Amino acid sequence: MFKSLIAIAALFGAAVSFAAVDVNKATTAELDGVKGIGPATSKLIVTERKKGAFKDWPDFIARVKGLGDNRAAKLSAEGLTVGGAAYPAAAAAPAATAAPAGKAPAASEPVKGTTAAKAETAAPAKPAANGK
Repeated sequence: MFKSLIAIAALFGAAVSFAAVDVNKATTAELDGVKGIGPATSKLIVTERKKGAFKDWPDFIARVKGLGDNRAAKLSAEGLTVGGAAYPAAAAAPAATAAPAGKAPAASEPVKGTTAAKAETAAPAKPAANGK
């Protein structure tokens, strides 16, 4: 039982260590630990942070060379925060990628592979005999 408690405590500690990393408080090593941030980027972040704390994500993106909306969303998904806040577009990004490409069929259009679609592509029906 005691070993189980120690194991659970160790796992909890590991989970906490992988929690969010705030750019205004993180050390260079902590920034390097975020997937997508290397030594050059962490150095840029620390250099810019010396000029003043980052106010929000737009301020962070504007001041750190090489960052844009896409990269900010990826870094936020990896646990990076600015002032404790995740990048706002990070939550919307997975929903946008889940949308199918191309146009969705209209309600009146048959969906490919359905019985209605097969009937529509079948040979046209012969006109009824008029008794002639």
